[in-house]
Amino acid sequence: MKKHAVLLATCALAASASAQEVVRIGHAAAVTGPVAYFGKDTENGARMAIEALNAKGAVIAGKKVRFELVAEDDGGDPKQATAVAQKLVDRKINGMVGHETSGTTIPASKIYHTAGIPQISPSSTSPAYTQQGFNTTFRVVANDVQLGQALGRYAIGSMGAKRVAVVDDRTAYGQGLVTEFSRSLQKQGGKVVAKEFTNDKATDFSAIITRIRATKPDLVFFGGMSATAGPMLRQMKQLGMNVRMMGGDGICSDEIHKLSGGTMVDGQVVCAEAGGVQGEAKAGMDKFRADYKKRFGIDVQINAPYAYDAVMTMAEAMVKAGSSQPAKYLPVLAKIQYKGVTGPIAFDARGDIRDGTITLYSFKGGKRSVLSVTK
Repeated sequence: MKKHAVLLATCALAASASAQEVVRIGHAAAVTGPVAYFGKDTENGARMAIEALNAKGAVIAGKKVRFELVAEDDGGDPKQATAVAQKLVDRKINGMVGHETSGTTIPASKIYHTAGIPQISPSSTSPAYTQQGFNTTFRVVANDVQLGQALGRYAIGSMGAKRVAVVDDRTAYGQGLVTEFSRSLQKQGGKVVAKEFTNDKATDFSAIITRIRATKPDLVFFGGMSATAGPMLRQMKQLGMNVRMMGGDGICSDEIHKLSGGTMVDGQVVCAEAGGVQGEAKAGMDKFRADYKKRFGIDVQINAPYAYDAVMTMAEAMVKAGSSQPAKYLPVLAKIQYKGVTGPIAFDARGDIRDGTITLYSFKGGKRSVLSVTK
């Protein structure tokens, strides 16, 4: 009888454990390929949030739940991103964090919207993402309009650039950022003296650089990623074009120095990251960066804290709604006010973050250094 009672108790415990609700949060980014360091960065940030939620024993509607990260590689490719999105929907995820780039986030967002699954991007900045009329799309970073305006003001006001050559990589992100920067620059009296484009897989920029050099620009503005910008800087140096480069968060990684073959000099590159904290909030961000390094053995690239906050904001909406079911917590998410490590998080009617900040950086000794935090 004693053995029988123990067996029954063990079975009851097992049944209780198996009955525990599992809340699945999807994540997708390029974790292979030339910008894998960005994709792993957001995946790691999301993973840290999942681990933190489980460590504290997350409770929804009075019941303890276990969060699980369902991570997929979209390769930075729009077609692969839609296949990944459908796969995640089929896995019955409760919410989605990602994708990494605007070019993958936008096509994937249609699939999450059709399935009614809330999606928070920790890194996509194209205005088009939240202009589709989907009630499921959100982002925790400023968009390209805000980025472009800030960069245009800084190029004219602080760098004294009047003649600017612009290059984009033909992605949704690259083209959108160049468009918004050009508008901002021209509003303030600057002139776009050359317009060129490449692609995100290109390695030879000699023809583009030769044409740009002939226009004698003060600055080259690049809309794209550091995997392309680094080699471009190296070839600019080889062709005797020693001008500064500016870009968005896509080039705002220490990787750009390595990818330039060490030819990038201090102060040559200025970039902007969507987000940033000042004052008392900086202590929370510093702690996150230290915890991240302790957990993964590497430094934060850019968007890990935003992926962390995206997961935490989603979980907070579930707690407040008393449900992890997308249809029930989505209206709560739309009205959420959450204090994250990246600052206060609240969304406007489109799903863009309210009062998004921008951090401007340059590089010294191959490492990013803050120039200013602005809005």
